[in-house]
Amino acid sequence: MATEAFNSKTLNDLCSDAFEIAKQNGWHEEKRDFGTLIALMHSELSEALEAYRKDSEDVMWPHITEELADVCIRIFNACGEYELDLETAIENKMEKNKARGYKYGGRRI
Repeated sequence: MATEAFNSKTLNDLCSDAFEIAKQNGWHEEKRDFGTLIALMHSELSEALEAYRKDSEDVMWPHITEELADVCIRIFNACGEYELDLETAIENKMEKNKARGYKYGGRRI
């Protein structure tokens, strides 16, 4: 359940929190290169895909949601470590996407 304190946090607050939690748990004793952090994000997405492929319908969505939370936490951790302003980047990108045409780029998916 989301708490009131959690709901009042910005994305950048969550990035700082994810980094601090990981740091307190020993995951930042040595600096990892950014490529490694991207690979860790990707591994969480792969776990979500695996849950989609293997789990029964009643298990699938909670498992997928948990894996997607892990993706976000990995992203937040990386942004916290590298002091990236994810909040502004998302706001800017969403504004950019609003200005794009219907099915911009003609991609099928």
